[in-house]
Amino acid sequence: VRPLRLMYKNPVPAREENIKKAAEIIKMGGVVAFPTETVYGLGANALNPHAVARIYEIKNRPSFDPLIVHVCSIEMVDRVAERVDEISKRLMGRFWPGPLTIVLPKRETVPSITTAGLETVALRMPANETALKLIEYSSTPIAAPSANPFGYVSPTNALQVAEMLGDRVDLILDGGKTTFGVESTIIMVRDERVFLLRPGALPVEEIEEFLKVRVEVLEGERVLSPGMLPKHYAPKAKVFIMGDWNDYYRLKALYGNVALVLPKRKGYYDLNAIYLSEEGELREIAANLFETLYSLDKKGIKFAVFKGVEERGLGRAIMNRLKKASG
Repeated sequence: VRPLRLMYKNPVPAREENIKKAAEIIKMGGVVAFPTETVYGLGANALNPHAVARIYEIKNRPSFDPLIVHVCSIEMVDRVAERVDEISKRLMGRFWPGPLTIVLPKRETVPSITTAGLETVALRMPANETALKLIEYSSTPIAAPSANPFGYVSPTNALQVAEMLGDRVDLILDGGKTTFGVESTIIMVRDERVFLLRPGALPVEEIEEFLKVRVEVLEGERVLSPGMLPKHYAPKAKVFIMGDWNDYYRLKALYGNVALVLPKRKGYYDLNAIYLSEEGELREIAANLFETLYSLDKKGIKFAVFKGVEERGLGRAIMNRLKKASG
């Protein structure tokens, strides 16, 4: 049965009554956009294949790209994961709720469409009160990729969701701007080795420090989690990453109207530049990155040159998103 479509064109405040209304929509098989601490998610009942199919339809997302399933408690993990290894349990105890997604063997109750046919499921517990209440009131794990058309910039506020997806979403909960601005870090434990599938808001160094092991990069395998495709998180504008300043001057000579995006304001004096941070603080750069990428298209900018940051800590996730935006 096709769920009732409730056409909300505008976001509604994430107040208690609206969160409960959103939970009822989830129970009916609908799709709700909601805030997390990373980016806004497009959520549906992870155990309802018809509801999950609507996520793919709304986003125009390829069927081989799995979804992250969000839970509100450790007990809910048991409803979707066949087993949880000891290392993953330790990571949950330390970093949940938070921007860490863990890939685990799935139960048969999880539809193949949710995991893109994989025998594993990507799980996380968001550190956002609205998200946790929505999952709790829905009484089900919620599958939720970012609330944007596939491959485009992830939204960090509710208005961006409304502009990108409009009335295709049954309800948009407005919880303000997200805290981190980049998606979660995704890891997988295999034979007691820890592998990074996607760098994100939780720096890999913190995981390594906690576990006292090296987190390895898994390469040469098919898509095992979201964010593993070579081009993703991209605006319509062409994005270039500056090797040195000559790159910027060459592109400016070639294309004329080229936006310059710098990681910090301090030390630079270009009045026309777009700045991601005042002092170069990585958390602030990450929080403003997707909003800046999104603004390029709003301003009609066709070419943008970004000066990168050092690939350590949160800088690894920032550069990962920039490289994928540039293709």
